[in-house]
Amino acid sequence: MERSGRGLRAALAGGRLCRRLPWLLLAIVLLGSALKDGDMVPETPLRNKRNPLNLYFVKVAWAWTFWLLLPFMAVTTYQFAKAKFLYGATKSFLMVLRRLSALLVGTVIWYVCTGLFIYIENLTGTCSTSGQPGQPHRVYATKQECHQDNGIWSGFDISGHCFLLSYCTLMIVEEVAVLEGLSVDQNSKLHVVINSLFVSLCFLSMIWVFMFLCTAIYFHDFSQKLLGVLIGLSAWYGTYRFWYLKPFSPGLPLPNIPLSSKKYSYSR
Repeated sequence: MERSGRGLRAALAGGRLCRRLPWLLLAIVLLGSALKDGDMVPETPLRNKRNPLNLYFVKVAWAWTFWLLLPFMAVTTYQFAKAKFLYGATKSFLMVLRRLSALLVGTVIWYVCTGLFIYIENLTGTCSTSGQPGQPHRVYATKQECHQDNGIWSGFDISGHCFLLSYCTLMIVEEVAVLEGLSVDQNSKLHVVINSLFVSLCFLSMIWVFMFLCTAIYFHDFSQKLLGVLIGLSAWYGTYRFWYLKPFSPGLPLPNIPLSSKKYSYSR
């Protein structure tokens, strides 16, 4: 675990990954869509929407991201506040609450965007059913009603996977950046806890990127995937690159520390 943690922290040092990741996600959408449209994608179990990674991870991607980030952000923020700002318990606790509000913001973004995607698909869709001759033609208002009658709904289905997986991955990368300015005794129990959460978050982000790739090569039209990832990138940029720089916001994982002055000091 410790060796994995050192390797992953080195890969994240300096913020290079966060700068390159948005371009990587866009490149995956472009390349994956080209392979899909050219019918050059091999048949694998991942083409089935009921594969285990999709059912037990992607379908609840925000829950996985939320419940792993929650303890990581709480512990690292509290430790950071005490070590860097010499805050007492009360101020450190308030800083923790402020940073954890980023998870509330993320939950609102997830809820609003997925609801909007469903609304757009229902608004633009039509239902095809194999109705019996002589039966009156029924107009379906939603995809759910269509599926209840064993119909096929055709609408503009913005890729919720491309949106959520891109946003979750970028959020994880932003939050683990706190380790660049955090110093914890390597022999302490706190170090083990933080390192375990960090490695778990990194492996989770790898799953998100891998499933993002699977979505790009197996599902949705190009425009649906591109719009999904652009919304995910916009949500990340609007929060971590704009709003969280303002005083009245959840703030950044490394407040008041310019990027050029960050130093990797997690383990000593």
